[in-house]
Amino acid sequence: GLDISDTNSKESPLFYACAPGRVNLIGEHIDYCGYSVLPMAIEQNILAAVSVNNSGTITLANTNPQYKDFTVSCSEDIGIDRENPTWHYYFLCGVKGIQEKFGMAQLAGMSCVVDGTIPPSSGLSSSSALVCCAGLVTVEANQKSLSKVALAEICAKSERYIGTEGGGMDQSISFLAERGTAKLIEFQPLRATDVKLPDGAVFVISNCCVEMNKAASSHFNIRVVECRIATKMLAQTLGLGSSRLLKLVQVQTELDASLEEMLALVDELLHPEPYSREEICKELGVTSEQFSSELLSANTQHVKLFKLHQRAKHVYGEAARVLQFKSACDSEPAESVRLLGDLMNQSHASCRDLYECSCPELDRLVDICLKSGAVGSRLTGAGWGGCAVSMVPGEKVESFLQAVSKAFYLPDPRRAAMEKQSLFVSKPGGGAAIFLTE
Repeated sequence: GLDISDTNSKESPLFYACAPGRVNLIGEHIDYCGYSVLPMAIEQNILAAVSVNNSGTITLANTNPQYKDFTVSCSEDIGIDRENPTWHYYFLCGVKGIQEKFGMAQLAGMSCVVDGTIPPSSGLSSSSALVCCAGLVTVEANQKSLSKVALAEICAKSERYIGTEGGGMDQSISFLAERGTAKLIEFQPLRATDVKLPDGAVFVISNCCVEMNKAASSHFNIRVVECRIATKMLAQTLGLGSSRLLKLVQVQTELDASLEEMLALVDELLHPEPYSREEICKELGVTSEQFSSELLSANTQHVKLFKLHQRAKHVYGEAARVLQFKSACDSEPAESVRLLGDLMNQSHASCRDLYECSCPELDRLVDICLKSGAVGSRLTGAGWGGCAVSMVPGEKVESFLQAVSKAFYLPDPRRAAMEKQSLFVSKPGGGAAIFLTE
């Protein structure tokens, strides 16, 4: 029960908007390289109760007292502080994206109370759900209309105001999800295809209780940059001209090669030892200044060494696993559960060893999940903390939950206190929606 009356007794909500979080089943860190991913929405979401007024301001309040209220004028340019990525700036990303899309000098005044059930900094897209919810709220409050695909694309672009150079998976699934099905999300052009998950298994999410805030740390953008540089180095060596290519998928498209062929090319053309700035500049024929301004992002200027071989190898291998996962779901072979589990396990190993986006607690949790009866378990979301997703045969779910609780949560008082919202079965949920009160 959201009670908006305490924020302003004169107004009752005109409408509610919700946007779900997601769990990515396979395809980690490849959306920003242009490759397809395979997420599903979860039932946990961000919910906003909104009243529209002529106050000339947008007022944001959160039902959780640790997130402070915020007010911004409807007529001034919305500023987003990347140095301080607090909750209201994510909301304002969504507002700003819609404002710019329609070129609205003056936004409708509104009062929003926000509530959320997605654990923050857990790799379940609480931040993107907040951006999507805000975008949806702004469209509705200003009596505009947009397709779900357009909303997803605008919200994906506008989250970059906060400095995260994501690829668009999180915003796409938040808008395009449908209850009961996972989705293969493809980019350029953006589209979503149903993927029916096997009947005999359920997906269980477990949080390792180490928080990861993408905008507040540079790990995530370092990987984006390493993939961008790997793209340029491959293109240069292959004589494709490195200037216009930005994403690893573009190298594959230019060559008209298979993913297996791309993996062989990475082994052949990129050395496993980390690359220095000097080596990259020399190979690409760019100055150190050009390297900093054209290839690095604001929060990656300090990086000295780049693991191009490992990052490209993960991306091409993971892109292939997504397609294998989808085809196993489509054709439903007798062994599909085992096959999907193997793909999830390979994905985790690649994230851990090649992409280095896991952490000791996540690796331990994944290990416990496999020992507790999961056929596949892997980190989901950016990594460096957050959640694992496990595929568990239906008949083993209860014993699985008990075993993971006993081995991972109960021995640690902090985790034990968080267990209720940290370990749960998840079924594919629906996408973002507006509910009118009258």
